[in-house]
Formats: sequence, C-alpha cells, structure tokens
Amino acid sequence: MRALLLAAGFGSRLRPITDIVPKCLVTIAGKPLLQYWLDALLDAGVERVLVNTHYRREAVEAFAEGYGRRDKVDLVFEPELLGTGGTIATNAGFFEGAPGLVLHADNLSDLDLGRLIRAHQARPPSCAMTMATFDTDQPQSCGIVELDEDDVVAAFHEKVADPPGTRANAAVYVLEPEVVALCSARFSSFLDLSTEIIPDYIGRIFAHHHGGYHRDIGSLESLRQARADFADPEPV
Repeated sequence: MRALLLAAGFGSRLRPITDIVPKCLVTIAGKPLLQYWLDALLDAGVERVLVNTHYRREAVEAFAEGYGRRDKVDLVFEPELLGTGGTIATNAGFFEGAPGLVLHADNLSDLDLGRLIRAHQARPPSCAMTMATFDTDQPQSCGIVELDEDDVVAAFHEKVADPPGTRANAAVYVLEPEVVALCSARFSSFLDLSTEIIPDYIGRIFAHHHGGYHRDIGSLESLRQARADFADPEPV
C-alpha cells in the first residue's frame, strides 16, 4: 500500500513559528510532525510515501534529503494549493490503481496504521473508504460523525456550531480506487475531500475508532498543549 501525506499548508494560525518553518516541520519533543508520520507509515509496511509541498518547500526538501529512509519518500510540488481532493486527483497515478492511505502531516497521533489498514481490509463490502475517528474535546472545530450499528458513517457534520456528539473524523483515510477516480472526475482547480467528496459516500464509509492520542496541531494553543502532553520544555 502507498500513502499520500499532505504537508503543503501555510500554518497561518501557528505564526510566528511558521514564519520560519513550515507547519509540517514544527517539532514536538524535538521531532518534526512530518517525521512522526513518515516513521509510522514506513514502520506499518507502507511501500512508498508521497509528500506534497508548497509553503517553504526548500525546508521540506532539505528535511527529506536527510531522512534515513529517503528512498521510500517522494515529493511533489504544488505551485498553487489544490485542496485535499485536488492533490489526490493530480496524483491519482501514484496509487497504481490500488487502495491507498491519505493523511495530514499537521496532526500528532499514535494511531496504529497497521490496524487501520487491516480494518479497511475487513470493512463491510459496500464501503469504499475507511475513516479513522477519535473522540474530541472540541467538536465544533471537527467533522463529527454519526455511526450505524455496523460502524458505518450514517451522517457527517463538518465544523458545525452544535454538533451531535464528539466522535470526530481524524482525517486519516484508506481510499478505494473509486474514490480516487471520483476526485479526478470532480477536480478543476480546487477540491476539498471533506466537503465535496465525503458527502457522496455517506453510508459507504467504515469508521475505525482510535482511542489513543490524536491532536490537530493547527494553532498555538494546540501546539502548547501537545508539548505539555509530551513533556517538551520548548516554549510556544
């Protein structure tokens, strides 16, 4: 299996830190977020990882050159940000017609990716996607899912003011080729997976719940909490 690791964002809410480094290279306990995910993916047996770049691409390229398993990591530069679905669409050939992982480098997680892959392989046959979920203490800022008795997504609420629960989309997916094909068919200049593709698959998304650590490092407050959680003395 191959993985697309999304790492191109500006990290505007992490300024002034991201005035100097891209969001994916922000460190927790001395280790960049990008490295946490590369290590986890390759340790889980993922064959190759494609990392998209945009903001401060040179820093990401320099990090990749020094990474110990560089031969398994590919980089692709986006002159303009394409959205999650757009990046999937423009790199559809990378998956070689097989199921693939798609995930965001700006999350910090101890998600067992091997278990996620096995859960996808054992999913209900009608499901074309497996979504990792977690329980959030900030449901208004997440995509909240409602599940049926088979852990299939029956409803999805993307960042609504009064969400009906705390079970959230962790933004880690295993996609079947038909989902990649739909992204390709829908893409023109920008395509968002959460708002423009996932709604088409309600009733066909298997939810794999992660009960461990998962945090979006999207703000200074969140970074501060993550560093506290990991006993990292570096100030924010």
